[in-house]
Order: sequence, then structure tokens, then C-alpha cells
Amino acid sequence: METLHRQVLNKMGEEICSGRFAPGDILPAEPVLAEQLKVSRITIRETMKSLSAKGMLEVRRKIGTIVLPRSQWQLFDPDVITWRARAGAIDTGLVNDLLELRRIIEPAAARLAAKRATPENRIALRHAFDTMARAVAGECDYVPADLAFHAAILTACHNQFVQQMQNALSAILRTSFELSSEIAGGPARSLPMHEALCVAIEQGDQSGAEAAVFTLIERAEKDFEDRALLDSTANVKPV
Repeated sequence: METLHRQVLNKMGEEICSGRFAPGDILPAEPVLAEQLKVSRITIRETMKSLSAKGMLEVRRKIGTIVLPRSQWQLFDPDVITWRARAGAIDTGLVNDLLELRRIIEPAAARLAAKRATPENRIALRHAFDTMARAVAGECDYVPADLAFHAAILTACHNQFVQQMQNALSAILRTSFELSSEIAGGPARSLPMHEALCVAIEQGDQSGAEAAVFTLIERAEKDFEDRALLDSTANVKPV
């Protein structure tokens, strides 16, 4: 169960990401926010500190608490990534940046996993893929299964810096997967591609693993294009 601080933090984070509090805006004073949100001033103060640490706010003497430009936010922070997605702050630029980042990181990670995976890593990866197959069949949730599969690959890299980035990468991948899974049949279409990646890593095929990742990302890119087309069609008013 979320703590009161976490509830208020999520609410304020999403409101900033949605633009309700835009860059340059001065937030209401602590007593006002506390009254509006029906919480103590201590909870508000803790929330402001947390948001400031994420680069979203700055307290300025004699002025107040100001919302900072997105360029100063900690964009790799899992909370910030999640809030942007929940607030509907997913635009074409963000999607393109997500896919570009995946192209930079995931192919190299797949090559490392194929090279360094231990027997235990391969078992974990196969188990994650089997869970994805069950999710496509409707037996469990797809996005957590997909995340577990890619997390198993990052773990199999055996690189301390990649592992340190895993929380942020998982949040980025979650956003990508949630968007692409909204396309009808998307998870089922991507399942054979995930299996090809799984097999390549099991066999230690570095080039095959890299190629399989590029295929997956290209599929995700196509799904995003299809989703954008559906959204634009839905917004067209009949004449």
C-alpha cells in the first residue's frame, strides 16, 4: 500500500508532467497545497524535497517554489518516466527518443548476454520467455512478463554499470511496452521475435542476438506508427 507521501508525490509529479504546473510556474505556498490535498505541511515539504531532487522544482528565496524546464529534470529517474507516461505526456518526440535509446543500448546488451550468460542466466531467460508465451495466451499479464524477459538479458550482461541502470531502463522499457501492447495483436506478433532472441543468447550467438533485437525494435517502431495512425484517424471529425 502506498504511503501518504508517495500518493502526494505521484499526484504532484503527474500534474507537473501533464503541464498543469508548467515550467516557470510558481507553486501555491505549502499551507495552501496542504489544505488543497488534505495533508500535513510536513508531507508537502517532503514532497517538494523529493521533486527538487529529481530536478523538477527549485525553491527560490522571496519568490517561492518554481517548476523547472524539462531539460533539467532527471529523465532517467523511474518516477519521472512513469509520471510522464501516466500523465499522457507521450508525444512523437518522446517515442522517437525512447526507440533511439533502445537502439543504442539493447543490441550491445544482447551481444554481451550471448557472450557471458551463465547456465543460470539462460534458464532464467527461457523461463521469462515461457511466461511471455503464457501471457499471450491470456494466462497472465503481458507487460510484466516482457519486462522480466528484458531484465534477464540485462542481468546476463554481467556489467556493473548496466545493472546500476536497470531500474531506469526497466521504467523506459515499461513505457515502450505499454504503448506498443495497446496495438491489437502486437504481443502475439512479437513473440516469435523474442523467441529468436532467446535462442540466440542460449546458443551464444552474439550476431544473431544483436540482429534479433534490431528486429524487435523495428517491430515496436511499426507498432507506434500504427498507433499514431489510429489516434489521428480517431480524431478526425466526420464532415
